[in-house]
Amino acid sequence: MLAIEEHASLTSLLIVVAAAFLIPILLRVFRLKLIPVVVAEIVVGLIIGHSGFNIIQEDEMLGLLSMFGFIYLMFLSGLEIDFQALSRKKSRKKDEVNPLLPAFLVFVGIMIVSFGLAYGLVLIGLVSEPYLMTLIIATISLGVVMPVIKERKLMDKPLGQILLLITVLSDLATMILLAVFVSVRSQNTVQMLYLLLFFIFVLFVYLLIRWLAKGDRLDFLRKSTSQMGTRAVFALILLLVVMSETLEVEMILGAFLAGVIVSLMAPNKRFKHQLESFGYGFLIPIFFVMVGVRLDLGELFADRQILLFIPLLVAAIFISKLVPSLILRKWYPWRQVFASGFLVSSTLSLVIAAAAIAAQLEIISPSMEGALILAAVITCLIAPVIFNHLFPEQEAERKAIAIVGANHITLPVSQDLMREGYDVLLYSSQPPTERVESKEEKYSRFPLIEVPKLEKDSLQQAGLFDADTVVFGTMDDEVNIRLAEAAKQFGHRQIIVRVEDPEKHELLAREEGVRVISTLYASRTLLKAMIEHPSALKLITHHDDSVQEVEVNNPAYNLVSLRDLPVLGDTLVMRIYRGDSFVIPHGSTQIMLGDRLLVSGSVEHIQDMKRELG
Repeated sequence: MLAIEEHASLTSLLIVVAAAFLIPILLRVFRLKLIPVVVAEIVVGLIIGHSGFNIIQEDEMLGLLSMFGFIYLMFLSGLEIDFQALSRKKSRKKDEVNPLLPAFLVFVGIMIVSFGLAYGLVLIGLVSEPYLMTLIIATISLGVVMPVIKERKLMDKPLGQILLLITVLSDLATMILLAVFVSVRSQNTVQMLYLLLFFIFVLFVYLLIRWLAKGDRLDFLRKSTSQMGTRAVFALILLLVVMSETLEVEMILGAFLAGVIVSLMAPNKRFKHQLESFGYGFLIPIFFVMVGVRLDLGELFADRQILLFIPLLVAAIFISKLVPSLILRKWYPWRQVFASGFLVSSTLSLVIAAAAIAAQLEIISPSMEGALILAAVITCLIAPVIFNHLFPEQEAERKAIAIVGANHITLPVSQDLMREGYDVLLYSSQPPTERVESKEEKYSRFPLIEVPKLEKDSLQQAGLFDADTVVFGTMDDEVNIRLAEAAKQFGHRQIIVRVEDPEKHELLAREEGVRVISTLYASRTLLKAMIEHPSALKLITHHDDSVQEVEVNNPAYNLVSLRDLPVLGDTLVMRIYRGDSFVIPHGSTQIMLGDRLLVSGSVEHIQDMKRELG
C-alpha cells in the first residue's frame, strides 16, 4: 500500500515537473512571449488540477516542495531589489527629474486610492477587511515589471527608474505592512514585540554579515569549489524563516528579508543568476503549477458574489495604479503615462501570499482566496500586453563615449570612434603645449572640453558621467585610478583605465567592472600576436567593422540556443565571453544574460543583433 502511494506521489511530481519543463518551450513555439511564464504555469496547473483533468494527487511531498518554492520565491523577490542601482549617483541632465520624487508621489497616491477602493468594496458588502484589501490592491509584482522594463531597454532611462522605484517601494511597504497587519490582527501585545524583536534580529544578522564581508574574511566563500556561497545563502534563508516561525511572524517575511540582505551585499551577476536558475528552474515552477492545481474554478463560478467580485477587484487594481500615475504627466507624454500605469498594475506573488495568510486567519473563505489569485493572474496577462502596445518604440541612441586626457593615443582614437557613429567627448585640464599651430586650428576637429581640474566635481559638471563608456587615458596613473573609482559610484558598466605601473595594473585588473590598459602591455601583446597569429590580428584590426562585440542584455534571449536566434543573418559567432572565461560556440550553445558575443559578418546584420540582444 505504501509503495502504491509513493508511486502515485512520484507520478504527480513527474507530471508537475514535466509541465514546468514544457511551458517555456510551448510559449516560444507559439510565440506567446508576452505571457509571463509564471502565469502560464498557473494556467497549466488549472488544466491538470481540480478545475481540469484532476490528474494531480497532492500529498506531503508535493506540498513540501510547493512550500519551499513559495519561500524561495519570496527570497528572490527580495533579491531582485537592486539597492546598488537605486543608490547609484547617476548624473542627470538639467531638464531631467530626480526619479525618487515622482516615484514617491505615485506610491503615496497608490496607497491612498487603494484604501478608498478597498473601503468601497467593504461598503457594498464584498469584503470585510479594508486594510488587508488595501495591501492586496496596492501591491505590484516586481517579477513581472522588471523583465518588461529590461526588455524595453528602460532600466537606465529616468522613466524606467521611476517605475522600478514605484515597484520596489510597493513591494517593501506591502510586505512589511502585511506582517504588521497580522500582528495587529492577533490583538496580542506580545506578538507586536515579537515582530519588533524579529526586525532587530534581521538587522543584527545583516550587520554581522557585512562585518564579516569586509577584508578577506569571507574570501574562502568566493574561492571555494564547494559552492560555499550557495550553501551560505540557503543557511541564511532557513535561519530567518525558522526564526520568523519561532517568533510567530509570517515566514514569507523572513524569506523576503533574507533576499534583501543578500541584495544589499551586492552579489556578482553570475552568483545571482545561479541562485535564480535554481529557483526558477525547479522549486518556483512547482509552486505556481500547484497554485493552479488547487484552484477550483467550478466552485468560484458557482458563487455569484465571487463572480461579481473578480471583475471589480481587477478594475480596482488598475484604477489604483492608473489614477496616481497621472502625476507623471508633468514630465512625460500621455501614452507613456498610461502605459506606465498599466504596467505597474501587474500583481501576483504578494497577492498569493496575502490570500494564503488571510485564509489561514479565516478572514476570507477558500473561494475568496481563489478569486484573489485569479484576479492577480488576469492583471499579469493584461498589463504587460497593454504596456507594450501603448508604449512608443524608443529610437536607438548613439552610444556616448567620454575620454579623459588629450594625448597622442586618445586624440586619434576619438576620431576613429566618431567616424564609426559614436558620440565622443574629450576632456582635458589644459591645452596641449605643442606649438606647431594654434590650438584652435590644431584641435578644432576634436570634441575637446576643457575643465579647470581633472577631478570628480569638475568632470561631473561637464557631463563626463552621463556617458555610456568612460575612458581615463591621462599620463598620470594616480589621476586615472582616482577617477575610475569615482566612475564606479555612478554605476558605469564599462570603465577603461590606462595604468602603466605594473603593480597598480595588476591590482586594478582584479576589480569587477574595470578594464585596464597599458601602452607597454598592449605593444607587447600586439607584437606577439603579429608574430604568432597575423591573420587573426588582421581580422580584428581591419577597419571594416566586420568583427564586433555584441552584449546580451535582453531577458527574452536568456538561455536561447544560437541556432534559434532570429537575428543572426550572415553573422558568425566566433566566441562567447562569459565573466572571466569563454565558450566555444556551437548551434546548441545557449547564450546567457551578460554574455559578450564576438561576431563577424556584415555591418547591417551585426547592428540588428546589437539592437535585438542589447
